[in-house]
Amino acid sequence: MFLSGGGEAGALMRTQDWSTSPLGHPRTWPQALRTVVGLILNSKFPMFVAWGTDLGFLYNDSYREILGDKHPRAMGGRFHDIWSEIWSDIAPFIERALNGEASYVDRLLLVMNRHGYDEPTWFTFSYSPVRDEHGVIQGMHCACVEVTDQVLAEKYRNEENERFRALFEQAPGIMAVLRGPEHVFELTNQSYLQLIGHRQIIGKSARQALPEVAGQGFFELLDSVYSTGEPFVGHALPLRLQREPDGALEERYIDFVYQPIVDASDAVSGIFVEGSDVTARKQVEDELRAANRQKDQFLAMLAHELRNPLAPIMTAAQLLKVGSLDARNIANASEIILRQASHMTDLVNDLLDVSRVTRGLVTLEKEELDLNVIVSAAVEQVRPLIDARRHSLTLQLSGRSAHVIGDRTRLVQVISNILNNAAKYTAPGGRITLSVTVDERYVSVGVRDNGVGIAPDILPYIFDLFTQAERTPDRSQGGLGIGLALVKSLVALHGGTVQASSDGLGLGSEFCISLPRLAAPADTLDNQVPGAGMQAPGGLRVMVVDDNVDAAQMLAALLEVQGHAVCVEYDGRGALERARRERPEVLLLDIGLPDMDGYELARQLRSQSESADATLVALTGYGQNQDREEAEQAGFDHYLVKPADMDQVNDVLAQAARARGR
Repeated sequence: MFLSGGGEAGALMRTQDWSTSPLGHPRTWPQALRTVVGLILNSKFPMFVAWGTDLGFLYNDSYREILGDKHPRAMGGRFHDIWSEIWSDIAPFIERALNGEASYVDRLLLVMNRHGYDEPTWFTFSYSPVRDEHGVIQGMHCACVEVTDQVLAEKYRNEENERFRALFEQAPGIMAVLRGPEHVFELTNQSYLQLIGHRQIIGKSARQALPEVAGQGFFELLDSVYSTGEPFVGHALPLRLQREPDGALEERYIDFVYQPIVDASDAVSGIFVEGSDVTARKQVEDELRAANRQKDQFLAMLAHELRNPLAPIMTAAQLLKVGSLDARNIANASEIILRQASHMTDLVNDLLDVSRVTRGLVTLEKEELDLNVIVSAAVEQVRPLIDARRHSLTLQLSGRSAHVIGDRTRLVQVISNILNNAAKYTAPGGRITLSVTVDERYVSVGVRDNGVGIAPDILPYIFDLFTQAERTPDRSQGGLGIGLALVKSLVALHGGTVQASSDGLGLGSEFCISLPRLAAPADTLDNQVPGAGMQAPGGLRVMVVDDNVDAAQMLAALLEVQGHAVCVEYDGRGALERARRERPEVLLLDIGLPDMDGYELARQLRSQSESADATLVALTGYGQNQDREEAEQAGFDHYLVKPADMDQVNDVLAQAARARGR
């Protein structure tokens, strides 16, 4: 019998109640249908046949998995009722089979409801017409296979590939895949294209795509990695590329790895390139190394510059200690100590100025100024050096108003610094020209000399901190290489610019400072140089309080020579007791005392009636703004930084004398 065997589907057909089926009982089935049913029941491939006007549905065991929960109800049912949810998708193919045309469909998406919910499925199937013994088409036959798992797996792989491709494309490091012994570009990411300059390289060999790299060793490295299978790692290697069409070669620095790609037979089939453009990092490292070298040079220079004045100071001090010198030699030794100590003070002040400016701690006391007057004041400061070196100085002051807004002291410092450099770096008997020019927007000060000049390799860095040109053998220039850096910073704080130019070594140099011009200067302006017309102080009762015995005694001796009655104390308690007894009119107080600091001493002096109206002067090595503010709060009238210039001390004493009607 044709229904013998056939597994569960065959058994179901044998026991099925066919009274409701459009096919009727199997005894009534035509021979053609019996033949097809016998064929599908004995096939391991999922198959079904739909027969008759209502397309009664018969299937084999292999098709049961496709039906899901529709089995066993689907056996003998109407095709449309069984697969109503996908009928619109498969109806065209059914119609074609019933019209005698077979169809083959690959991976058709069908949303089936076979487990109580809609689910996407994919099928590959063929629909063929089935004819009866008279050749009339009575139904259709289907052989199918569900490929849902394969489609989903492939979709997942594709998504993963796209995700990896996106990661590859967006990776911050440079990446490329090269294939074959010619190193043909298969893949590159955006970072790689940004490195080489955007150009079409996919499908080209490395030598074709990057011809300018020939001779730099990279192609040879690729050949070696491909032939040996050994990876290569490079660190900060220079690579010269023509990144723009017809552009010049640009030097970049790259970290990279050439990693061989092996196939299933362990043979090298390509090279994976991965790395990063480290040009910016390399530049920073080079700058740090240069800065470190400059630091070392500066420290060596500083040691030399500080030892130089210390040697004559120590020698002069030892001579004075012997006590056998005549008056002329004593005066000479004293002058040496004073001159060399002044030089050391200048060095320390320059260092402190640079520190304050670079940390933004400098506050400008701006006022309306005429740069013609500022230039004159700067010349007066540098005049002794100019005269000592027998230079010819030409002044070309502007005939027009040269008014600016600025800090008088700082601008004098800036111009005297540049003028001082011109004097130091010009051979004795040289020529220096200082000019002031005015246009509608700027006032400019130029200093030109015929001195040693500036080497072209130094010129771009002349305003950098600790930069200094080569010294002459006699080391007459000296300095720490910080003066021009200070000039640039101070000029910038005034909203101006400074530039340097030189035709080369031995051809002199020129510095030009430009400051914004004040459009409407005031009619009257006090442009007197600070200290001009200062009266000599009268005799005052002065107390010096300092735990540095030598410093206290030397200052007291100097004040006594000038006609003051001076007493000395070395701690705060002694100063308080003596102030009650002797009522000093001026007290010069050190801040760092052993028993109490100068601030506390000042407060206690102000609280006792004997010294309430005395002039209190802080004389200290501390020079920060916060120290000055604390001194003012403690009751000090004046604040001088050690070692104080005697002109400053005399100015304070003169004010105190005038306040007392002397």
